[in-house]
Amino acid sequence: MNDKAFIDTNIFIYLYSEDEIQKQEISQITVNKYDCIISTQVLNEFSNVCIGKLNKPTEEVELAVNEIIEQCTVSLIEKHNIKQALEIHGLYGYKYFDCLMLASALNSDCKYFITEDMADGKIINNKLTIVNIYSEKNIKKYLDIE
Repeated sequence: MNDKAFIDTNIFIYLYSEDEIQKQEISQITVNKYDCIISTQVLNEFSNVCIGKLNKPTEEVELAVNEIIEQCTVSLIEKHNIKQALEIHGLYGYKYFDCLMLASALNSDCKYFITEDMADGKIINNKLTIVNIYSEKNIKKYLDIE
């Protein structure tokens, strides 16, 4: 059994984008290495960016969402996630929507929170380690890529 990792939206954006091939490859390795957890928030953010910023056709986004759902366990955002997100925001000062994902990760017993947006190496509630998977040191440490 692999470690559980919550995968932030940006990892999937790189996975389905054609602009940054190295980050796309690292994203694919990451998704294959861990037992991936996401929340409904990730699916919503992913769809929004693909349709808006990347201008992908709805049918293509729907196919990608289905692939992500097949690969990952999807946690629902519930009222306890919202309450915990507010607590995390008070303790660590991250943006609320980032805190909502952190709460989902904690409630799913994830070991890692894979992203590129938050403080690499920060440990949340003595349980969850934030990992910028694209940093050179983390590529080697977490993915065993030279």
